[in-house]
Amino acid sequence: MVDAVVSFVVQRLGDYLIQEAKTLGGVRDEVESLKKELEWMQCFVKDAEAKQAGNDLIRQWVSDIRDIAYDAEDVLDKYMLSVTPKKRQRLFAYSIKELNLFSKGKEKVSLYSIGKEIETLNKRLGEVSRRCESYGLQNIIDKSEAEKHELHILKQLRRVSWFDVEENPVGFEDDTDVLLSKLLAGDEPRRLVISIYGMGGLGKTTLAKKLYHSSDVKNKFECCAWVSVSQDYQFQYLLLRIIKSFNIISSAEEGGLENKSEEDLERCLYKSLQGKTYLMVLDDVWRKVDWENLRRAFPDNKNGSRVIITTRNREVAERSDEKTYVHKLRFLRGDESWLLFCEKAFRGTNREKGLEKLGREMVEKCDGLPLAIVVLGGLLSTKTPQEWRVVQDFEINVEKLIRLFVAEGFVPQSEDRTMEEVAKDNFDELINRSLIQAEERSKNPTPSSVQSSCRRQAIYSETPSFFWLHHSNSLSRSLLFFNENVTLFEERDLAPLFKRFLLLRVLEIEESGYFSRMLFDNRLHNKKLGKLIHLKYLGIRGTTFIRDFPSSIFNLPGLQTLDLSRCIVQLPPETDMMRELRHLIGKLIGTLPIENLTNLQTLKYVRCKSWIRVNTAKLVNLRELHIVGGDGQSMGEMEFSFESIAKLKNLQFLSVNLSDGTVVLPQSSNAFASLQPLSHCQRLVDLRLTGRMTTLPKDMHVLLPNLECLSLKVVLPEENPMPALEMLSNLTILDLNFYRDSGDPYHEKKLSCRAEGFPLLEILLLDAVEVGIVEWQVEERAMPMLRGLKIPSDIPNLNIPERLRSIPLPAVWEFDESKYAYDLWLLLHHPLI
Repeated sequence: MVDAVVSFVVQRLGDYLIQEAKTLGGVRDEVESLKKELEWMQCFVKDAEAKQAGNDLIRQWVSDIRDIAYDAEDVLDKYMLSVTPKKRQRLFAYSIKELNLFSKGKEKVSLYSIGKEIETLNKRLGEVSRRCESYGLQNIIDKSEAEKHELHILKQLRRVSWFDVEENPVGFEDDTDVLLSKLLAGDEPRRLVISIYGMGGLGKTTLAKKLYHSSDVKNKFECCAWVSVSQDYQFQYLLLRIIKSFNIISSAEEGGLENKSEEDLERCLYKSLQGKTYLMVLDDVWRKVDWENLRRAFPDNKNGSRVIITTRNREVAERSDEKTYVHKLRFLRGDESWLLFCEKAFRGTNREKGLEKLGREMVEKCDGLPLAIVVLGGLLSTKTPQEWRVVQDFEINVEKLIRLFVAEGFVPQSEDRTMEEVAKDNFDELINRSLIQAEERSKNPTPSSVQSSCRRQAIYSETPSFFWLHHSNSLSRSLLFFNENVTLFEERDLAPLFKRFLLLRVLEIEESGYFSRMLFDNRLHNKKLGKLIHLKYLGIRGTTFIRDFPSSIFNLPGLQTLDLSRCIVQLPPETDMMRELRHLIGKLIGTLPIENLTNLQTLKYVRCKSWIRVNTAKLVNLRELHIVGGDGQSMGEMEFSFESIAKLKNLQFLSVNLSDGTVVLPQSSNAFASLQPLSHCQRLVDLRLTGRMTTLPKDMHVLLPNLECLSLKVVLPEENPMPALEMLSNLTILDLNFYRDSGDPYHEKKLSCRAEGFPLLEILLLDAVEVGIVEWQVEERAMPMLRGLKIPSDIPNLNIPERLRSIPLPAVWEFDESKYAYDLWLLLHHPLI
């Protein structure tokens, strides 16, 4: 962590040297020296940090480095607060000595002060370096033989014992049946690698043990071995453990293995397994190369030998071997999750009826992850019924988290991609490695957990925020308040926010609207908001109407994200001056002064009549756009068309909802007549349309070749829509919600999907209760990747193929627009509009 802090500060110092070259003037050399010294420290601070747990000297040294790094950042940020841009221009010519001689005037004193503070920081770094030498810390940091022995013991403790078997693990019955059939299949004599993958805590090792100890498996294979690989291992030692685990060589031969080379050990293993039917379990494999290095030592005897690999990494699972069966481990079902929780939380005792409802709610939030359920159950097993109610979970929105990371400067700039795209790739990599899960949760802290030195604080508490504002670190860079008890707020409680937290980069407050109105309606607070000049992310999520937008917000030159999600906002003309703005979110009404916001990437939600008046020529970086509401008769002769979208070359997500939240408005009758203009948006991957569309273009796959997600809530086209849709070769999610006009007669209709259609489709949602669909014909080899299917049970007499009936429902989070529907209703029905 300290290594990351130092790296981040070094980068920021470099940015200051580039961006504020003239401003820093005579202190530039001092800043450069500080940057170089921290770079040298960074070279071995990572190794030191890894060893600080067992050595007080190293722990103190690492702590000193961290403090200096933080203080360096504080010095520069404070300086930026004290000197306005006009004043900075008059300072660049002065050196430190000159400022010392005639340090009259606030501006010169500010630059003189920063110079002295940086000199002090450089002296502190010098002292830290001398301590490192005096106390011989470099020698301590180097690995000793004793430390290597301790590391070996730690690995041994972490290694899973193959003989430690859970008697009746919850779930896995269907997984066991499938995988046993693969292990025992007589029609596949070649060596087969079976990869079990999924996120940590899902039960991969438990399932592998269940297979390994199966009597049928023991009867089939002549020799079996189990080895935990893990992330850090020595290849020679791994081979040695595999050979010993198979127990197929004599004691005399085993004694001479220790001194053999890797090549000799590979030959020994190969010869020992030749001609035998073997089962090898490699538990906790992290890299694809791990099996690639090992497989040459495992002969393909053409006798049904098998290798089982458990891994968190999807790439490892899918590309381990030429002959591989990949099994993605599922999450527990609701009944299984509850059974497992009861085993751990109640431990055979009678459970109180009052706790069952609360327990089921918390188990549901674990999303079927066994480890989370076991941990939760173990935690609650020692708690009183009153303490159960204290335990709470909270969702973290990845999209918002990415914007927070960008605002804090944690994401490096790339030449050909935005910082948001870089961050998204990083999250995707973590998901592929099963290190994080969609809808991850975190526990609720208490006031006692606040650390005065903490610089980034997320507060989930019933305690009113003014308590935290008085007791949190004034040097904080991020403050996020959730579940706010707004009834305990008073206007005077806002004062610490603008007096103590002037270095904030991120401010996020989620509440019911009281805070929003108090902040925006009070002129004094409006003015003070502009003092937070370092602010890059401002999120005020409260249901309110903002007609008089605070003018001081335009004094925030670096603001990147303005998130007023539940606020109805009328933007002032000055909005066009916020040239660094990347994400603008709110219920936006009236004129949209955004035509010069060239960095804008996200815009939601805008009224249709407002959008069609915008000149989009300069919105070259817009990637996400939400347009809502047909606006009824107020549109007059102006009507939405995709021509207003055609210039957005980088657009990736487009949602157009021409309804009032319940029915499609009559003015939208021709709005979706042609999708041709969208052919200019070649990066479009997600399209969601609600309106009137009587026909689908037959060349839809040509117009939108990269489309991955499509949602259509439209009148059922006269012709079968499937032939046009099934040619979208990259489509993975399809949501079709068909209805008929009130005046249209009822006609029975059929849908049909041809072979080879929808080659990559994974999720299909079909809602057509009102339109009279009575049959759905799906040819063999159509939709080969389908894994989630949702069809209303109340469609009368619907005849669907048998093979589709067994496909389960998709997870709710995979395609849930309920929150969006509420936002739309709020925008269109607010009494103040």
